[in-house]
Amino acid sequence: MNKLHPSASGASASTARTVAEKLVEMRAPGSFAAKPPRLVSLDAYRGFIMIMLAASGFGIARLAQLPETAPVWKEVDYAAWQELAFHFGHPPWRSRFGTMGVSFWDLIQPAFMFMVGVALPYSYARRVKLGHSKWRIYLHAAWRAMVLVLMGVFLQSLSTRTTNWSFVNVLSQIGLGYIFLYPLINRRPAAQLAVLALILVGYWGYFASYRPPQDYDYAAVGATPETVFEGRFSPWSKNANAGHRFDVWLLNLFPQPQGKFDFNRGGYVTLNFIPSIGTMLLGLMAGQWLRRDGSAWRKLGVLVIAGAVCMGLAIAADLYVCPIVKRIWTPSWVLFSGAYVLWMLAGFYFLFDVLPLRYLAFPLTIVGMNSIAMYLMGQMMRPWTVRQIHTHFAGLLEEMAGKPVFADDWLGRVLDPTSAFIVFWLIALWMYVNRFFVRV
Repeated sequence: MNKLHPSASGASASTARTVAEKLVEMRAPGSFAAKPPRLVSLDAYRGFIMIMLAASGFGIARLAQLPETAPVWKEVDYAAWQELAFHFGHPPWRSRFGTMGVSFWDLIQPAFMFMVGVALPYSYARRVKLGHSKWRIYLHAAWRAMVLVLMGVFLQSLSTRTTNWSFVNVLSQIGLGYIFLYPLINRRPAAQLAVLALILVGYWGYFASYRPPQDYDYAAVGATPETVFEGRFSPWSKNANAGHRFDVWLLNLFPQPQGKFDFNRGGYVTLNFIPSIGTMLLGLMAGQWLRRDGSAWRKLGVLVIAGAVCMGLAIAADLYVCPIVKRIWTPSWVLFSGAYVLWMLAGFYFLFDVLPLRYLAFPLTIVGMNSIAMYLMGQMMRPWTVRQIHTHFAGLLEEMAGKPVFADDWLGRVLDPTSAFIVFWLIALWMYVNRFFVRV
């Protein structure tokens, strides 16, 4: 029997020991006195969201789009997948259904932005501990904001022949708001709440002040009857609002791939970053609260109650102030989505920081600690990775299954993004073990 080369055996053993040590550290953080325990729930939460993005929702929405006559529906329940698919797509316009109903996919971006806020007090404290001056910290924040904006533009340009100067990608939105969020770190909660109220009321007033003309051609800007409001909510109609008007001015200052910017097909607007600061600010306040000394149960309770307060205000706002619309990040959406992302953080905090289950967070944590890398892999490498999987493994797996499972009208729409994600997760594991973290 052939033996492993000593160096290969040593490398494998070293990797295994490193992974084991990480698991032990997560299970008993006090055993590594030199390193204060991380907020495992934040890494797990971030990892969960990045997994959803990198796996493109595991192809659930695309599978549900197959016609009812497709062969796959002989094996799986068509009706059940249609119901599940609702949560892996964005509704056409309104984001609240029933009393508190919402599409899970609508909550992905708010969760992403909320976590940026939660992480800020921790990263700021780390830089202060390293002896960085306030000016150095703020200049780094400005640099990070600029890089995030440009990364978003780059991702928006992947399928265009020239630079697509659009700023609605989540990275650009975070970057545009980040520089305004940073000065609010460690401010008194009353001051932060006052800023939040100012953002929401001011942004509401900006939209409410605009009314589309009586003869406005909604069809020409991609609006349909279900995306157009009448009466007092008309300022929040698709591509017939103050944010759209601003983009027609702003984006045409830049060279556009299509020659001229007329409207965004999804109705998204650049100015979404302003109310998004409110979403990140909710995260900032949550992060500051979790960093405080005190009972973990009390911290958990405050997160739950804060979410309930946001939900109550959101429902009232949706009835009387402005509709809950994720695509234009209405002030009511800030509160509505804020309730859910607070409750999600509370759930992760309960599982991984209150209960002794942090070792179970390991598969999520290794993604959460390299969230930018995972997001970029999902955005840029998925098509190429799927092709390699088809080339080298699809035939073998289909022969083992006895069915053409990778066919587009079978399970290919789920297996393609899922198998690509497995590759990305293994890369993230390698990066984690070798302590290689992508930071901006």
